[in-house]
Amino acid sequence: MTLFVVPTPIGNLEDITLRALRVLREADVIACEDTRRTGKLLAHFEIKNSLVSHHEHNEERFAAELAERAKAEKVALVSDAGTPLVSDPGYRLVEACLETGAKVEVLPGASSLTTALAASGLPADEVVFVGFPPRKGKERSSLFERISRQTATFVLFESPKRLRKTLADLPEDAPVAVCRELTKLHEEVFRGKTSEAIVHFSGDVKGEIVVVVRGEAEEESVDLGSAVALAKRYASEGESPSRAAARAARETGWKKGEVYDGLAKE
Repeated sequence: MTLFVVPTPIGNLEDITLRALRVLREADVIACEDTRRTGKLLAHFEIKNSLVSHHEHNEERFAAELAERAKAEKVALVSDAGTPLVSDPGYRLVEACLETGAKVEVLPGASSLTTALAASGLPADEVVFVGFPPRKGKERSSLFERISRQTATFVLFESPKRLRKTLADLPEDAPVAVCRELTKLHEEVFRGKTSEAIVHFSGDVKGEIVVVVRGEAEEESVDLGSAVALAKRYASEGESPSRAAARAARETGWKKGEVYDGLAKE
């Protein structure tokens, strides 16, 4: 039959979708990280169903077995909160289903990644998600060096205990949004520079945290003629003049109207 990848709320239970509730009710079995936590969610919505434990420590062992079940039954996959596979178990199970021919159906829904990105006020045209950063060593230093020399927007998960260290490793003048306890009662979104965030979070910090930061590399200066030429190329590839101008403007730093006017004169 099908493996259903089902997002669950990251805090506010009202964020679950009607489709997710239907799938959880109809599933023959629900694979979850913590049966107690998912059990409470199901009880809240008066759903009685069979649960099996599926987490990072047993996923490799049980993925093939669940994939076989998904060929004949409806199997729902959930994580403790948010969308499975996003810094959560599930990759091996989805991979096993695809290898065995079981259908995989992914439901849209709650995700702290997209929620934080939308709340940050930072550009979302080029986004790099890195999950929890390495705690130490060359991998960690390489990540923060990458952030310092790229202009993409980076999204990181972090624990309260390591938040200040991570903020200190970021470029001090980089624009950042620190999102804490998203959708929960004590939700907080701090926006400012990393140096300001360090001061703001100098005390005791609690809750789940997502850090959104804009890379600090300086973008190369592009003259208007080059921006118009870029828009002309996008238009020749099938985009409308308006969309071509908007895309070229976004990528070069010029205003859309200036690029559009230049394109119209071509």
